[in-house]
Parts: sequence; C-alpha cells; structure tokens
Amino acid sequence: MHVLTANARLLACHGGGSPPLRSAGGSCSTSRAPSEWFPCGREGGYGFRRRCRQKRKVLDRFPIAAAFWPDSAGHTVEEMESIESEEQFDLVLHRSQELSQPVLVDWMAAWCRKCIYLKPKLEKLSSDYKDKMKFYCVDVNKVSQALVKRGNISKMPTIQVWKDGEMKGEVIGGHKAWVVVEEVKEMIKKFL
Repeated sequence: MHVLTANARLLACHGGGSPPLRSAGGSCSTSRAPSEWFPCGREGGYGFRRRCRQKRKVLDRFPIAAAFWPDSAGHTVEEMESIESEEQFDLVLHRSQELSQPVLVDWMAAWCRKCIYLKPKLEKLSSDYKDKMKFYCVDVNKVSQALVKRGNISKMPTIQVWKDGEMKGEVIGGHKAWVVVEEVKEMIKKFL
C-alpha cells in the first residue's frame, strides 16, 4: 500500500518508514539517498533537492534558460500607495503640482481578476519611474462614489495619468496585461 502526503517524513511504503520511489516495475524502492527524499533546504514541502540541482545544471549549461527562471533578487518592486479618501486624493494631486511630476492612478476593485493580475505588473513598472512619478491605486469599493465620478471611472481596471490637477491620459485595461503595460508605458512617455 502506498501512502502519499505533503510532508516527506510521513511517506510510507509497505509499512516501512522510507519515502517510496517508483521503479520501472511499479514497486517501491528506497535506493535513493535521504538527501534526495527531502525538499530543498528543509524537511517539509513539495520540491525535492534533486529538482533544484537539475535546475542549476540547466542554468549553467544553457544561459538563455535564465529568462525562464528569473532571479527575483535582481528586481525591485515599488509598492503602490493606496488612496482611501477624496481628501487624500486632493493632497496627492497638490503634492504632484508642487513637484511638477505626473501621478499614475490605478482604479481597481478587489473582486476584479484583471485588476488583481495587473497590479503587481504596475508595481514592477513603478520601480522604473521611481524618481520621475508616483504610482497610486484606488479601490473603488472603499472610496466615496464622488471620487469615482471625479475620475470618470466606468470600467476596471482604469489607469490614468494626472498632471497639474487634471487627468491627462487614460488606459482601460480590459485586455491582456502585457498589452496594458505597453500602453501605460507609452502614455507615461507622453507626459514625462
């Protein structure tokens, strides 16, 4: 009888305490070293060390493969500040006028899948424009409807660039995220 659980220490094969590994004949085998039984760096989880070593070998052998396994340590992500009231929105616009910098506002909703999927991509984009403009997000369900009407929001996600207290450009993100991000980049270049 084979028992398979999420914790590698609880794997059992025919009553033995060793994790089962299938051989070509279909029976259990415990011929692998214990270091390959347990996941990367600790005794719990799903990924096995053997897989991690294989990934490193692939990255060493084929440098182009690094594009498929990017190192997350090299990327900086600037989290978008949330706007939660009309007064805070006015303050943001006033600050942007003083600094003469445009502001990007992502109008989104917590229930909108495309909004949720797009937000981390915009946060990653914000690190590229860190010193040139600020990025903000507004959850339309948490703010007053007067603010939503002021932004003239009818669809979500809507990404707007505000400069000198006025809305200068808008992208409505109802399609694929990479297309929306490219449109947002073009819009930002117009107003920088």
